[in-house]
Amino acid sequence: MLQTQTPLLRRFWYPVMPVEKLADGPQPFRLLGQDLVIWQDGEGKLSALDDRCCHRTAKLSKGFYANGVLACGYHGWEFDTEGTVVRVPQRPVDRQGRTKMTVPSYRTANRYGYAWVALEEPLFAFPEFEEEGEGFRRIQEFYDVWNCASLRVMENSFDNAHFAFVHRATFGDQGHPEPAKLEIDEFEDGFLFRSEVPVKNPALQKELLKMDSDDTVRSMRARWYLPFLRKLRITYPNGIVHSIVTAATPIDDGSCQICQWVYRSDTEEEAPAAKIIEFDRQVTEEDRGILEATEFDVPLDQTGREMNMPSDKPGVMMRRQLLALLRQHEAQAPREAQAAE
Repeated sequence: MLQTQTPLLRRFWYPVMPVEKLADGPQPFRLLGQDLVIWQDGEGKLSALDDRCCHRTAKLSKGFYANGVLACGYHGWEFDTEGTVVRVPQRPVDRQGRTKMTVPSYRTANRYGYAWVALEEPLFAFPEFEEEGEGFRRIQEFYDVWNCASLRVMENSFDNAHFAFVHRATFGDQGHPEPAKLEIDEFEDGFLFRSEVPVKNPALQKELLKMDSDDTVRSMRARWYLPFLRKLRITYPNGIVHSIVTAATPIDDGSCQICQWVYRSDTEEEAPAAKIIEFDRQVTEEDRGILEATEFDVPLDQTGREMNMPSDKPGVMMRRQLLALLRQHEAQAPREAQAAE
């Protein structure tokens, strides 16, 4: 499965950037190979448009805000959040006003501090999950481009077998190379994963967790949302909760945008956000180094190109669910086209 060659992937919500970035003006983003401009009007409404002016094709992301609309940086044509040209400065005053000229616009949402975009009618409702309750804080961690397929990132997120090897410099326990047991409940839009994993407790984690032992256990409860979103709730023996949300938003066939934030049950005084990010950065850079060495084309049909072992069950389920949806989508497309005629 190559990301830009799989039309099904256009029918999901993806976080594309922190909303706070839009305070600097319109921003470019490439989603599934399609260039967009993301911006926010004066009332805070988000907009995602094709990043091409309908006049002389200049990138609208090179434009600027003007009185609550997006102005092209080339000739100043002004667009509303729906992509309609509402003013052409070069026209006489008596001919100003809303026009019939447009650029394509796309669904947007503002959730969890991020701007989200869906390029086509979503297959499932917006991925609503509970933000951790009272006493938790939200920490924005990473906004990085990784040169790998989004599905590789998601599979890795549910892979207990790689801890002892990929994360041997951080929390991986070489004394327990065998993967921990896991339980999975499947849903229409993904699955729920539960597992307990013995891990090392390095110096920085000892400081953050307020635990002196060299080893600890991660009780993990993770929800996968089709196609590339995960929320992992880790509970440690002392009761501290570290809840991670990771999205691998597909940019093109060979890269994805990693959007990650966490919820913590302790306070800034007890565990500074900068140090939490520092440790998680060490862990994710270990993942990144391996994942960027994998192939971009991820086979969904499991016909022998890639072998499996029992601990690969979550990844195999991901591929099966995606393949089933893909086949259903391909079967429906001719019928929908015929009905449109």
